[in-house]
Amino acid sequence: MPFIKTLTQFRSVSIVGMAKNTGKTTCLNYVIRRLHEEGKRIALTSIGVDGEERDVLYDTPKPRIVLEKGMVFVTSEKDFEQRECPAEVLSVSDRATPLGRLITARAEGSGKVVLSGPSDSAWLQTIISIMPNYGVELTLVDGALSRMSLASPAVTDAMILCTGAACSPQLEELVRRTKFRCTLIELEQVEEGLRNELLSLDDGVYQISVSGASPQKTTLDEGYTSHRLPVTGYPLTKLSDSVFTLKNIPELSEPQQIYISGAVTDDFFKLLNTAKTPNPQLIIGDFTKLFITPTTYNKFIRNGGRINVLQKAKLLAVCTNPTSPEGTGLDPLALQQRMQEALGVPVYDVKREV
Repeated sequence: MPFIKTLTQFRSVSIVGMAKNTGKTTCLNYVIRRLHEEGKRIALTSIGVDGEERDVLYDTPKPRIVLEKGMVFVTSEKDFEQRECPAEVLSVSDRATPLGRLITARAEGSGKVVLSGPSDSAWLQTIISIMPNYGVELTLVDGALSRMSLASPAVTDAMILCTGAACSPQLEELVRRTKFRCTLIELEQVEEGLRNELLSLDDGVYQISVSGASPQKTTLDEGYTSHRLPVTGYPLTKLSDSVFTLKNIPELSEPQQIYISGAVTDDFFKLLNTAKTPNPQLIIGDFTKLFITPTTYNKFIRNGGRINVLQKAKLLAVCTNPTSPEGTGLDPLALQQRMQEALGVPVYDVKREV
């Protein structure tokens, strides 16, 4: 597949599934093999546990992650002991996951492995940053179910999205869901000057305008001003950004920009949808901060709203899996062609390529 050549341009790439059994591990094994053939020095890790022998929900066989000699991998002590390849230990972390400390090792032969890497995105980012010390040119990150945060452009440079019949057995519904996810991934980045200024703000929600500064406002780049809005924040999970609950939005006649430093849920958008501010623009860190349904998103856009990000993600390709563990299946060629028409990014059926 042509995107293999594209992968070599990046320092880190995440492979993310829209659901379990969308062919993520098959895609990863294909990428590993092809990069090995290209002579690329790679490392592998994950957020959460992946590479297990049987699917924990359906008890069906899963493809194992296969390493080749010379590849670096990061996994927990427990899963390192269960590896099926000889390996040289390069380092042991001070921090520990529920499965033990993280072992960084280099495979001394080919074999299968279970990856259970760092438990949060910041830790993952640190691991990626030190991989060049071991001669690594590209780090591949395999994600656990519903852990889109690893695909943040603040963590990995680019991503591959895996989708398939496990998300929906109906072709058009599957296309609709995948297209919505790609729409969020490809949200446009704000102007560089404004981006740099917003990154300097403290955690919170801010109303941004282009009017002149006042004692209550902080002047930003190019005449922008910010005003902190009254909010309450709470963590979505132990490891996530704060989710902010907005008490009110001032009714203003001119279009407004609202910057949120944390995660954004449906409730926030519903408040924006009922506010009388015309054409609001929401600015967030990146697409992984959005927890929104297509219905709420579409209403926000119809009302003249738009969403921009401080850091745009790079979606390299979408890989499709036409079968699901329930036994349902879609026509592979029709699925690939329909996705290609709808998404505007390269779409591949990895199983057919293999």
